[in-house]
Amino acid sequence: MNVVRSRGATALALVAVVGLVAACGLPRSGPNKREIFSGSVLKQGDAFVVTVNSRVTRATAVTPAFGFSNSFRNAGPLGSDVIAAGDVLSITVFENVKDDPLLGNTGQRVSALTEIQVDGQGFIFVPYAGKIKAAGQSPDGLRQIITKKLDTQTPDPQVQIQRLAGDGSTVTVAGFAGSQGVFPIERPTRTLNAMLARAGGVAIEPETAIIRVTRGNHTGRVWATDLYANPSLDIALRPGDIITIERDSRAFTALGATGSQSRVPFETETLSAIEAIAIVGGLNTSTADPTGVFVFRNEPAEIANAVLGRKDLQGDQRMVYVLDLTQPTGMFEARDFLVRDGDTVYVTEAPFVQWQKTLTAITGTSGAADSLATTATGG
Repeated sequence: MNVVRSRGATALALVAVVGLVAACGLPRSGPNKREIFSGSVLKQGDAFVVTVNSRVTRATAVTPAFGFSNSFRNAGPLGSDVIAAGDVLSITVFENVKDDPLLGNTGQRVSALTEIQVDGQGFIFVPYAGKIKAAGQSPDGLRQIITKKLDTQTPDPQVQIQRLAGDGSTVTVAGFAGSQGVFPIERPTRTLNAMLARAGGVAIEPETAIIRVTRGNHTGRVWATDLYANPSLDIALRPGDIITIERDSRAFTALGATGSQSRVPFETETLSAIEAIAIVGGLNTSTADPTGVFVFRNEPAEIANAVLGRKDLQGDQRMVYVLDLTQPTGMFEARDFLVRDGDTVYVTEAPFVQWQKTLTAITGTSGAADSLATTATGG
């Protein structure tokens, strides 16, 4: 009889000890709701825990401010026939003399000067006409200048000028374009959209593409989808512009009881909390607590003050936004609340999950305890 009691007491003692350890140290995906709320400023923590509502959604609805400055938007289309430094010209001169033409050989009334490049200062050299400023002139304007200079040396010269695609009026297209390279600004490609089409378009999903234009020391950028939808963003190009197609680098981190836990790039210009959860496979139906969806963020002071109704906060503030999907408006709030670059979307485990883990540990340990007690008594 004493042996039986000793065996039962040993098993119960082992079960109690192991159960206590299991309850304190069971593996889990992260903190629970109680632990997150305990870190609130109201409880001497270092983060503001805020329940999401329509006011909070409006205060935090900030997206990257892309666009072109007035210096870009007010620049008119470049005249397709304006000569620039680096352009290549073809000049043909017809003379009304046979015996002793100014430019050609005897009996040669037509003289062709091909591939004359405009130098870096914008000048060209024409025999007997000298050094002439060509940059900024139209072909017709330059024709008149050359004609005037030659008119005093040969009777009634007729001059024709053709501007070829040279290095002057060109732009550089780089990044995720169908074709990268240096392209001339011609009559059909004087605007950003037309030049992108000339370069083969955007080679990535338009929803994640950003178009950057660098002009001297100034840079502007727009979303590709905005460029397609808004004609006012289709700016006129200038020689030397650098057009770069970039992929949106923003991302958020998904942790906890979700379909997957990873760093997730944005797939659209704006991303709501409900879309972010859907991208990672939704809530884990076996473990997730729909009342405990959190978004962790370092919020700029001006937004944090607006959210909290304060004016005294300075510097970035740690904010924890709480979404309860079981509330009547919970799904709507999650649909309207925007996730931003660098956010952490975390879903807590349901309370019963830890109980289930504890019971599993106790049950398994109880069996092990019985086996140990049986072995110890030789039963």
